[in-house]
Order: sequence, then structure tokens, then C-alpha cells
Amino acid sequence: MQVAVVTFDGFNELDSFIASALINRARAHGVTAYITTPTPVVTSMNGVEVTGQRPLDFVAEADVVLLGSGIKTRDVVADDTLLARLPLDPARQLIGSQCSGALVLAHLGLLAGRPACTDTITRPWLEECGVTVLDAPFHAEGGIATAGGCLASVYLAAWTLLHTVGEAAAWGVIEYAAPVGEKQEIVQRVMSRVRAVEAALH
Repeated sequence: MQVAVVTFDGFNELDSFIASALINRARAHGVTAYITTPTPVVTSMNGVEVTGQRPLDFVAEADVVLLGSGIKTRDVVADDTLLARLPLDPARQLIGSQCSGALVLAHLGLLAGRPACTDTITRPWLEECGVTVLDAPFHAEGGIATAGGCLASVYLAAWTLLHTVGEAAAWGVIEYAAPVGEKQEIVQRVMSRVRAVEAALH
């Protein structure tokens, strides 16, 4: 299973790197995440230059596509040429967004009739797109998930792992990354929320 963590110029390091690093903890189970960029090198909101592992065209073959956020997301959604390079297929792919990445999903028409999660700064812009924004860190319907708040990327990673390599592997990854002394509490909270969101839809 291949995961494209779409990372635009001006990206938020926490959003792209946490999801990518957590998912790659499960490589032995057959899933790999790649930082996927529209240009060979992108620069984060804090000036960190990163060389993409896969070009943007990779999204067409990825099994999972996670759209990261950043300070230039509104520029991304205003660029029709760039959006055209994101041929996402919810019938075949798992698709998720982190914070302002939900704006990309909205402009691609993938949030029509769906509530979504995002960060507090992006919220009014997403509501302008006609999307109902939830006061929650994570929401999923079918194969589309959204997360709000940088550290909510752990929910997006857990959801991805749950659907690609199973609950045991997802549990193990989150437990590994959780702070010492709080592992059981954090794993239980993350996995319970992801399971509860999905159970509510069935």
C-alpha cells in the first residue's frame, strides 16, 4: 500500500511529517508513506527546505492520499492548473486532509454534503465554501477523512493505518509514539475516536 502525503510550498512541518513518520512505522506490514510535492523542493512555513520523495503525479497511483496544510493553501486552491494535477478518486482511494488541506478537498468537490474538521484559522474560509465545520479533531465518512489542529495528524495516521494494515498495527504505531507514562491513555483516546466516528456511520 502506498500513501502520498501531499506537501505544498509553505507547508506545516507537523502536518506532513507526523503523518508520514507514523505511517512509515508500519512499513513492515506493507504500507509506505512518501512526501509528495508539486516541485522537486518545497519550503515549509518556517523555512525548512525538503526534497520531495515522489512527484505530484504519484497521487494518481497511490492507495491513500493525505493533503497536508500550510500558509499557502489558498494560493493552491486558486490555481486551477495545480488542482488539475490532483485526480483523486474516492471510489478507489482513501483520501484525507489535515487542517487547511480541507480547502483543497472542498475545491475538488469532495466535501459536498459532508461536514469536515479543520483548524481555527481555516474554518471561516471552509465555511465560505458551504462546508459545515465540526468542533472536533477528526471526522470520516466512507473513504474521506478530515483532521483539525496540527497534532490531530495522529488521528489521520491512525485512520490510514486502520484501513490499510489493521487495528493491531495501528495500535502498535500510536503506542510507540505516545509519551512514556501516557501511552495507554493516548492510544485508547486516539483509537476510540477513530472507531467511534466510523461506527456512528453504520
